Amino acid sequence: MTDKATIRVFIADDHAIVREGLKQILAEQRDIIVAGEAENGIDATKLIGKARCHVMLLDISLPDRNGIDVLKQVKKDRPELAVLMLSMHREDQYAIRALKAGASGYLTKQSAPKELVTAIRQVASGQKYVSAALAQTLASQIGEDHETAVHETLSDREYQTLTMIASGMTVSEIAKELSLSVKTVSEYRARLLVKMKLKTSAELTTYAIRNGLVD
Repeated sequence: MTDKATIRVFIADDHAIVREGLKQILAEQRDIIVAGEAENGIDATKLIGKARCHVMLLDISLPDRNGIDVLKQVKKDRPELAVLMLSMHREDQYAIRALKAGASGYLTKQSAPKELVTAIRQVASGQKYVSAALAQTLASQIGEDHETAVHETLSDREYQTLTMIASGMTVSEIAKELSLSVKTVSEYRARLLVKMKLKTSAELTTYAIRNGLVD
């Protein structure tokens, strides 16, 4: 894209208030228009092709599908599309996973009002967007003999389940939040315990807190 081209943006977020807030911020920009929106992962993957967008703003926590799963599907169908992940979670919790999965950038919703426009323009031009703090974290890992932490070996859904358990949610609450069956979430929990060589949810929580995976 050239600097003078209009950037067409698609917003995928299940909260109508958040979508409206994002649209208000972007409405003030002459070079950016909102060309489509969706409130869940299924609609996002279905509608993104029709919207002819340059940038997708994708919530990492959608009601029907994990945002990173949606990201992978979107990048498979439209590899050229710049996807900017939005999340309530701190960068160190999900950003690196999102970038590895093909995201062009990661933005916390708390920082979105200040950084959104800059981030959109940057990823639309073919660059990556991360905060200065995350850039420092990534830079510090280059050239180091970085030992892989146990949680880094988990699948995206297992990792999400871990952080939700550590945040105090029950299996039933997690199942409702992720639109999954209690049995499926229980299986994720069981897998977590085996992979991490732990025995209880309390031990999972202790691990997550110790490693800064939850606020």
